[in-house]
Amino acid sequence: MTGPGDAAARPPVLAAGCALWRRSPYDGRLELGLVHRPKYDDWSWPKGKLKRGEDALSGAMREVLEETGMTCEPGPPLPTAHYLADGRPKEVRYWAARATGGAFAPNREVDRVMWLPPAAARNRLTHDRDRRLVDALLAVLRAGAHEA
Repeated sequence: MTGPGDAAARPPVLAAGCALWRRSPYDGRLELGLVHRPKYDDWSWPKGKLKRGEDALSGAMREVLEETGMTCEPGPPLPTAHYLADGRPKEVRYWAARATGGAFAPNREVDRVMWLPPAAARNRLTHDRDRRLVDALLAVLRAGAHEA
C-alpha cells in the first residue's frame, strides 16, 4: 500500500530529449553529441522538462536547440527512460536526431558540448540509462530507419 508521500504515487515529471548524431566534418565518421551540465557535473544527452501542453517531440527539439545551439532532424523514437530524480519519478522520451546546423554557445544549463565516436561517447556518459541509448541509436542507424 502506498501513502501520499510515496514516489510511486506521484505523477512522473515528463521530459524529452534526443540522441544527437552527425557525420564528422573531417572524416565522415559517426559522432554523437553529448552535453555537460555543470549543475550536476555530468555528461548526458540534451534533454529537459516539457512545458505545459507541449508535446514530447517538440520539447525534445526545443531542448536540443536550447542546450546545444543545434537544429536537428528527428528520426525514430528510442527507448523511454524511467528513473527517480530528487525522489520523484521521471519519464524521459527520446528520439534519434541528426544535427543539421547551428553552433554551440555556453549557457546556463550546459557549459560544454562534445562530439565523440560511439564507443567514446558510451564511456563519457555518466549514467547507465544514457549509455543504453547509444546501442539503441546505433541499431536504428544500422537498420536504415533514419538516413545515416
